[in-house]
Amino acid sequence: MGKNPRAGRTAVTQTRDDPGAEPPAATEPRDPEEIQREIEQTRRELGETVEAFAQKTDVKAQAKRKVAETKASVAEKREELLGKAKQASPDSAATAVAGASQKARENPLPLAAAGAFAFGFLAGRFTKR
Repeated sequence: MGKNPRAGRTAVTQTRDDPGAEPPAATEPRDPEEIQREIEQTRRELGETVEAFAQKTDVKAQAKRKVAETKASVAEKREELLGKAKQASPDSAATAVAGASQKARENPLPLAAAGAFAFGFLAGRFTKR
């Protein structure tokens, strides 16, 4: 009674190609340590499979991951566009100011007329109140 009923038995394997096939003849007994290693390997593989399945079915985590990816992409594009705007703005703004000031020096009459009109408009608005 104290004996292991499985001790002394031989391992029997069945081919997966033909499930209806007769199992092959008994082979030599397998080492218990080898069997234990196979069991541990199978457990690891099963654990990895279950983890992968859990990740695929976790819709909330997938949505959060997608939102984070989108935020990162938008932030990257924003920085890129701001960089381009900063590169373009100083030169073009400085050029426009320099051109306007040069034109005003060359022909001060339109600038004086615009200034007089603005002064008259503002003076009229304040005196009516």
